[in-house]
Amino acid sequence: MTRSSGIIVLRRQGPQWRVLFLRAFRNWDFPKGELQPGEEPLAGALRETREETGIRDLSFPWGLDFVETEPYNGGTKIARYYLAETQSAQVELPVNPALGRPEHHEFRWVDLEELAALAPGRLAPVIRWLRERLAP
Repeated sequence: MTRSSGIIVLRRQGPQWRVLFLRAFRNWDFPKGELQPGEEPLAGALRETREETGIRDLSFPWGLDFVETEPYNGGTKIARYYLAETQSAQVELPVNPALGRPEHHEFRWVDLEELAALAPGRLAPVIRWLRERLAP
C-alpha cells in the first residue's frame, strides 16, 4: 500500500475561506505526495506542500487531526490530509527535478462549492470532514 500525506491549505478572503486546489493533467487534489522511507506523515505533508507550492507559513489552528481516504487507485493508495491555514496568497509551481517540469499545471484558491465541483469522488469524504471542521 502506497501512503501519501498532504495538507488542505486554507486562507481567509474577507469573511470566507478559500482552499488551495492543484491540477495535474485533469486531476485536482490538495498538495500531497508519497512519504519517504521512515518519514512521519506530518513531516511529509509539510515537505510536499513546500515542494509543490512554495508555501511555508502554515499554522494548525484546528490541531493535528487528520482524515484519510479510502484505498484508491485499485486499492493500492491511501492519502492522509491535515488542515492548515496560511496568510500567503502567492503560490509557486516549481519545476520538479525528477520530472523536468512542474508537477501541477494549475492552482486555484476556491470556495467550498467550487472545491466540491472540481474534486474527484474519492475526496468527497475528505471535503465532508473539512466542512465539519469549518462549521461554526
